[in-house]
Amino acid sequence: MHSSSKLSQAIKLGLIASVSTTAFTVSNTAFAQEETAKVERISVTGSRIQRQDMESASPITVIDAASIRAEGFTSVDEILQAQTSMAGAAIGSSTNNGADGAAQVDLRGMGAERTLVLLNGRRMVNSGSGADSAVDLNSIPVALIARIEILKDGASAVYGSDAIAGVVNIITKKDFEGFQVDVTGGVTDKSDGENGEVSALYGFNTDTGNYTFGAAFSKREGVVQSDRDWTDPGSSSFIPTGSLGGKVQDENGNWVDRTEGYDYTQDSWYQTPSERYSLFANMTQELGSDVVLTGDFLYTKRKSSQQLAPQPADVMLNVCGDANIDPSAPCITLDQSMIDGDIEADKTGRVNYRRRTNDVGPRIYSQDTDTYRISAGLAGSLDINTGMDWDVSYTYGNNKANTSVANSINATNMKQSIYANQDAWFSGDPLSQGIVDDISYLEETDGGNEQHVLSAGLNGELMELDAGAVGFAIGAEYRYESGYYNPDPVVVAGDSTAAQQDPTDGSYNVFSVFQEVSVPFTDKLTGEFALRYDDYSTFGSAATWKIGFTYEATDDLMLRTVAATGFRAPNVNELYGGNTGSYDYLTDPWDNEQDPQILVNYTSDEDLKPEESESYTAGLVYSPSYIDGMSLTLDYWRFKVQNAIVRLDAQAGLTNCFEGDTTACETFNITPDGNLENFTNPLTNVGYQDTSGIDFNLAYNFEALSLDWTISNDTTYLLNFEQDGIDYTNTIDGNFGAYAQVRNNFSIKAGQDDWTLMYFNRYIGEMDDLGAGTKVDAILYHNVSGTYHFNDAWMMSAGVKNITDEEPSRVSNGSDGGTVPEVYDTIGRQYYAGVTFKF
Repeated sequence: MHSSSKLSQAIKLGLIASVSTTAFTVSNTAFAQEETAKVERISVTGSRIQRQDMESASPITVIDAASIRAEGFTSVDEILQAQTSMAGAAIGSSTNNGADGAAQVDLRGMGAERTLVLLNGRRMVNSGSGADSAVDLNSIPVALIARIEILKDGASAVYGSDAIAGVVNIITKKDFEGFQVDVTGGVTDKSDGENGEVSALYGFNTDTGNYTFGAAFSKREGVVQSDRDWTDPGSSSFIPTGSLGGKVQDENGNWVDRTEGYDYTQDSWYQTPSERYSLFANMTQELGSDVVLTGDFLYTKRKSSQQLAPQPADVMLNVCGDANIDPSAPCITLDQSMIDGDIEADKTGRVNYRRRTNDVGPRIYSQDTDTYRISAGLAGSLDINTGMDWDVSYTYGNNKANTSVANSINATNMKQSIYANQDAWFSGDPLSQGIVDDISYLEETDGGNEQHVLSAGLNGELMELDAGAVGFAIGAEYRYESGYYNPDPVVVAGDSTAAQQDPTDGSYNVFSVFQEVSVPFTDKLTGEFALRYDDYSTFGSAATWKIGFTYEATDDLMLRTVAATGFRAPNVNELYGGNTGSYDYLTDPWDNEQDPQILVNYTSDEDLKPEESESYTAGLVYSPSYIDGMSLTLDYWRFKVQNAIVRLDAQAGLTNCFEGDTTACETFNITPDGNLENFTNPLTNVGYQDTSGIDFNLAYNFEALSLDWTISNDTTYLLNFEQDGIDYTNTIDGNFGAYAQVRNNFSIKAGQDDWTLMYFNRYIGEMDDLGAGTKVDAILYHNVSGTYHFNDAWMMSAGVKNITDEEPSRVSNGSDGGTVPEVYDTIGRQYYAGVTFKF
């Protein structure tokens, strides 16, 4: 084993203090702790081998609780999406349409389903509204978190499926003694978007263990889109008075072309309301004979809501007397004024009627989810060789959700009502209460996820070489996953004006064996090797491997590299999900569609195969001996995914079919003349991703002017992001999100014993607007915060986010408000403060 060097200290500091923007919050104590800490074997995310130092071939970011508090983060997704290693557009509190209140992480922009989320090193159950493909981060309260570790290379050989892009390991507070209460809150400078959290933590020690308990309540209020003056009014083709064949009546009763749209921004949120209630506990109990019992429990109830403009009802009506319509079928009569206005039946004998159902009211989405997880393990040691450690654990997770949509519209009842009350519907006057009651309903769904994981492992030292001990870890794991989702019967029957959807129900299990070896070839060169075999009940088996090396070139410089293979098994929703309609923002090259939101039928496939991946990282850790307290890391990374489970690019399919590509027309079920009634986008194994970039971090701790200073800079430079033949490098789009070439976080902190002040900024570089071919402006957010310790019991913190109230950059096909809220801050300047009391 190598002796402690300046480089080793730098690596430990870098891991503890993080390569995040707020790394400095624990750096003042990191060196002091090192001087007094006993040398022991510890676990590091990305490996099951316990080691006597924290040096690793894999790049890891660590964000501690003090950093989270300093920046005023109120949710885990907000913490993670602020990191420069994130891209795409992970759903979260700013997602008003289609997320059902869930929040996810999207490492490298490769998709939330390709980032594995662990809780205390063990899998977290997928969660959300049912049959979900990723973890809902809302189920993990911020008050519970001791630190978050982000492993930024492929880790399937260690953890199995889903770790293609990396791993987020959330470590909870434990070994706590005493009682602590935290109260935090914030509000925007427009006096909306209020948020707050109250949490309590209690822990006590016994002669042989520790028990820690906690509870938290948080609440977030909404922010309406139209309350931000930079928001452009919406202009939907669905208007409250209705349109027939694209025509509306003027003041003289003549049917003319529709020239005005509906402003939906007055009904929609930029920040969605939410309430969360959480209980959690950790325990460690020695049982004697070197056996320790550990356990943790987490329960979270989430009540959340979103709001959209009243339902845009879109129906096709039979025209009386048309040769294509059965004479006995219900129909509407085109009077002379309609005929004079050029309203006529299409080739199927029907005419389109659209109406924004303001008479019914806005669509109010509500979710009530319950997620709980319990994990217990036994660990001990064996007197073999220099000593070996064993562990056995069982983890159970369960998520249940009841969701609803108030003021939904039954399209079948609506058509019947139009046939029976043609004058009332086409007059443009408000609908009667009787008609409203007849066509509206409360859409209700339920769903859930369940997980069982049984794992056993053995780790220790195999032998002693001249350069040190050979470490190893072996183990086996059994995992069962199931999920279900039951849409409202009206939706299943296709009677709703919302897209038709089928139920989802399915399960699978997997048995895995794994091994790791760490070999010190010399005092300077160490190799890490991992191999894993997984056998799935669905598609069969998969084997993955990892090879990594660290080389201490000098006392100041360490080189590191990792090459690995990975895979992602198709999840329950991808295998067993029923056909689902989705209104996507697309451009119709035939110009047949009246609205940019076009209905696409999403399909799943029980015969899907796993995705396969390759990852490679290479970098260095440098701590110059001539500058005390400085360290930097530089890493190149590349990820390649083959046989990716994807939906093809629907916009490319439309364009290619329009240009005469018959294969594209057949794949997407589009007719050559642009009929999109059966427009379908299937899940297939033909996709691929290829992305690469460079991560750079500089951390510098020093004393000056009688103050302790810390400077940190974290940069990600995206070299390439290509998916399914399309280059997304340095682009932004309302459907795919942002792949900025440059993202940078900078921070500086100054303080003394009782107080600290910090300034940090976040930069998102200029990008190309994928939809318009124009440039989207770069943006720089500025934040300040401070903390003050009144005494050992009381501490206060306060800060301001987005001091300059930067407006989000405009995106041509932005998902909301002419921008992408998952990428840019749409809330504006925010003030926050918190108080901690401990005794």
